[in-house]
Amino acid sequence: MLVVMNKKATQEEIDAVVAAIEARGYTARPIPGGDRVSIGILNNKGPVDASVVLGLPGVKDAIPVTKPYKLVSREIQPEGTIVRVGDVPIGNGYLVIIAGPCAIESRNQALTIAGHVKSAGAHIFRGGAFKPRTSPYSFQGLGEEGLKILAEVRETTGMPVVTEVMDFEHFDMVEEYADMVQIGTRNMQNFSLLRRAGKSSKPVLLKRGMAATIEEFLMAAEYILEGGNSNVVLCERGVRTFSHHSRNTLDLSAIPVVRKESHLPIIVDPSHAAGRRDQVIPLSRAAIAADAHGLMVEVHHAPEKAMSDGAQSLYPHQFEILCRQVRAIYDIFNMKQV
Repeated sequence: MLVVMNKKATQEEIDAVVAAIEARGYTARPIPGGDRVSIGILNNKGPVDASVVLGLPGVKDAIPVTKPYKLVSREIQPEGTIVRVGDVPIGNGYLVIIAGPCAIESRNQALTIAGHVKSAGAHIFRGGAFKPRTSPYSFQGLGEEGLKILAEVRETTGMPVVTEVMDFEHFDMVEEYADMVQIGTRNMQNFSLLRRAGKSSKPVLLKRGMAATIEEFLMAAEYILEGGNSNVVLCERGVRTFSHHSRNTLDLSAIPVVRKESHLPIIVDPSHAAGRRDQVIPLSRAAIAADAHGLMVEVHHAPEKAMSDGAQSLYPHQFEILCRQVRAIYDIFNMKQV
């Protein structure tokens, strides 16, 4: 249930409603809005009797929430959320482009690519310090050394950095260095990791699982918001199908569905969806046309020598073309850019 407060409700009245909800064994989650505060009622086993709150001072209405995901739902928060990563906003009215190599391989590699993507128009730098690989013999990342290189990229270019956390053990370390923490596809339903992300002070980029439904995707985000962290950006990166013409199948339909169901921003990773360089730019154009809030693209100045995912990484000049084209498409919607 969502308790909607009057525009002129005082803090004392809000606190009294929270106390009344929690006195009945529920969890109350105040949600500040544009001109009023709403309070979500969580951890109820069944329907909540609206009379519990309707008679309290400052309460305007009590609305049942029908979705299994509550905090991420537009029923709880109709307005779109804007998540800030450093000084970069992600959400309604902004187009964000995240770019960089799949993995941080060296200081020179990271700084070289960072210079290219920034000049082309990227807003946030991506790069893996810890890499989940199918083979245990493949390059697993530089670990903390890679995180230190990411910190240097931020200091040198001014771009915030995002990198993946693979397990609970390394969360504190990744959180210390990164401006945004990514939870990857394989960990979308790692519930202990999601709960830890809910306690983080850093924004979280949550990728959709390889075979996850939209409801499962949003329920994973619910874990993070329920823990107290409302700064979550969703990422569609393709799902596993029987097709062999691409690495995965980009689910463009997920974009309008998520935007209808949830107030959280959603971006698209065309690189992992395609797995092939020649498909990345067309899929990027399609994602922005489908109203995604942004892109996360893999770029490498020498992809033939990349230690991870070189086949899907754009050359810098290709990334420049991508940026120009998706901005032109985004402009059609008459929205302001970062």
